[in-house]
Amino acid sequence: MPAVRLVPGLIAGLGAAALTLSLVGCGSDTAPENTAAPTTTTPARAGAGSALHYSSFGTEADIDCGDGRALDISGSNNTLRVVGNCASVSITGADNRVQLERVTDALEVGGLNNTVAYVDGEPDIVNSGTGNRIRRD
Repeated sequence: MPAVRLVPGLIAGLGAAALTLSLVGCGSDTAPENTAAPTTTTPARAGAGSALHYSSFGTEADIDCGDGRALDISGSNNTLRVVGNCASVSITGADNRVQLERVTDALEVGGLNNTVAYVDGEPDIVNSGTGNRIRRD
């Protein structure tokens, strides 16, 4: 049987890797204040009718809906100000605060405890969540 030779550098490297793997998933039960950067994705040639998608946690942001675009918002604990003329807006998640300048066609709010206000427009409103507050300012 061959002798086993231990290499000190290899052992230290394996120990660090094992420690790193053992720490994955450890942490508190509360999420960090800002766990994700806001993402706004649109086609390369975004124009009227192109959808905007915003997904984040714990952010404050301004969004330009342009003229006649659809806007999808997801995530939690966001404070968002939306300017422009949104054709439709869909909001999911929890505890979002969204101020909309104008919504012309549809405003759908799902999720939990979202507060949504719009200044102008006559959208069809669907509140499919719980504890949501939707008002016209």
